[in-house]
Amino acid sequence: MTLAVADRLALADLVHLYASAVDDRRFDGVPELFTATAEFHLPAPPDILEPVHVHHGHDGVRTALAALTAVTRTEHAIVGEVYAPGRHPDHALGRITCIAHHWTGDTDVVWHLRYDDEYLRTRSGWRINGRALTVNAIETRPIRRLRAPGGPAAGAGPSAAWREPPPDRTTPPGRSPGTP
Repeated sequence: MTLAVADRLALADLVHLYASAVDDRRFDGVPELFTATAEFHLPAPPDILEPVHVHHGHDGVRTALAALTAVTRTEHAIVGEVYAPGRHPDHALGRITCIAHHWTGDTDVVWHLRYDDEYLRTRSGWRINGRALTVNAIETRPIRRLRAPGGPAAGAGPSAAWREPPPDRTTPPGRSPGTP
C-alpha cells in the first residue's frame, strides 16, 4: 500500500502549517492541527535529548507550547520529510527533520531535530495524532540583531500584491489570513 500524492501533499502542508503557526507565535491555532486524543512526546534539553515527557490532547499541546513564550522568536526550517502508509487508509506515518532556531536577546539556540509523527485522517482532514521530538544536536550562536515581535511589519501581507481573501473563503487552522 502506498500513499496517494494528494495525501502526501496534505501531510506536507500539515507539517509546514505547524512550523509556520509556531514561528508566527499563533499558539492558539496549533492544537487544531492535532487530534483531540493526540500525544506529544518531548525531550528535556539540554540534558535529555530523547522524548521523556508526554502531553495529551489539545490541552497538552497548549501546555507544551507554553515553553516557547519565553523565546522571543523561532524559525523552523523543514529540511526533510518522509511519509509512509499506516495500518489503514486513514493512518500515515512521517519522519520530519528540522533545524529550529530559538532566538532570545543576543543568543540563537539551534536545535537539529527530528519529529516522528503519526497522522490520522479526520473529518477536518489529516491531523497529527502522535508526535515525538528528538533533538540530535544543540548549538548556541551569538546574534547581531533580532527583529522584535510585533514590529513595524506586523500584520503586513506577504508581498505588496497581497490582498484580503474574499469574504466567503475560510482559512485552514494554523494558517495566516491571506496565505494561499
